[in-house]
Amino acid sequence: MIINFETHASNERTFLAWVRTAVAIVGFGLAAARLGNQPSPFWSETLMLGAGAAVILIAWVRMRHVRRRIERPDRLPDDGAPAELFLILLVVALFMLLGSFAIHVS
Repeated sequence: MIINFETHASNERTFLAWVRTAVAIVGFGLAAARLGNQPSPFWSETLMLGAGAAVILIAWVRMRHVRRRIERPDRLPDDGAPAELFLILLVVALFMLLGSFAIHVS
């Protein structure tokens, strides 16, 4: 049995939720732009794919950071600066992704 299995599973579910969100926004943006009458510029597709990749990469780094904290034998407070920094970076990257989605679709 894996020690702290429930906590590790919760951490991975959170990571997968970020991945699903990024994939859904990018996929919907690419599909919506294809349905329009005008072709979208290549740079907007690249921007949207890059922002989606940034969300996934930051979420993966956050998951690895949380995993290391879970595996530590001592108890750590939840209000650490790195955890808050990762969350802020994820939210900023998500807004960048949504902004690139809006640029790409319009």
